[in-house]
Amino acid sequence: MATKLRKLREGGWAIVLSIVSGASAVAADVETETKAQLLQLTQELMDAVPAGKADVWQRILADVAMLVDEYGRRQDKAEIVESIHPFPQGFSGSIEIRDPAVRVQGDVAVLNGEFYERETVFDQKLVVRYIFSNTFVRRDGAWKLLAANDVTLPTPPPVLAVADLKLDDYPGVYSYGPGRAFTIARDSDTLFYTTKAGGRHTDLEAVAKDVFMDGGDEKSLIVFRRNARGAITELIERRKYNDLHLVRADAKG
Repeated sequence: MATKLRKLREGGWAIVLSIVSGASAVAADVETETKAQLLQLTQELMDAVPAGKADVWQRILADVAMLVDEYGRRQDKAEIVESIHPFPQGFSGSIEIRDPAVRVQGDVAVLNGEFYERETVFDQKLVVRYIFSNTFVRRDGAWKLLAANDVTLPTPPPVLAVADLKLDDYPGVYSYGPGRAFTIARDSDTLFYTTKAGGRHTDLEAVAKDVFMDGGDEKSLIVFRRNARGAITELIERRKYNDLHLVRADAKG
């Protein structure tokens, strides 16, 4: 009897495991199929932009769609569709979707990844990368784009040659509060700063005289200010459209 009960229990667990395994496989198949559908729809939207195919956006957007673009502009469906026009002569471009991932919850699905944009402006080649997140809802068996957000991914800009750059003018300690400071230092032909002793070096790339771009995640502008005598007395960190002012500790009047 004990042997029979053990076999029944083992058989029951085998059935449960089989059901769970089967359900997981079905869920994975659904997610894979949905991912392919959302990728196709998103690529259609991207391909429609340079061609000015507003009808594609009209078809794929949900009626109550709301999009926020990389500039922080919010648009509803009517505004988005109205804004789609063919690129002017001399402009062309394409967008490739990279590293996509999808999450599905019933009739709602979120697709995120990277938009890798290649643009040509009168023979000049530009590349811009964005991180995006698109939320879709299923209506009458079809996926519709309900919400979209994307942000520009800061990337290292091209190096500019700046003539007569006097790197020895800049090293020093620039403070913006008690115990808070940037220490600018020179390493051969480059500048960097640290925010604490032994801290990480953040490189500075010259943009123009007294103007640099830092190598951090935000790619902030670093602007050095001079007094009437030409001595550097202040550093401005311009980030997210705001200026943080730092006073040079050894500033000369």
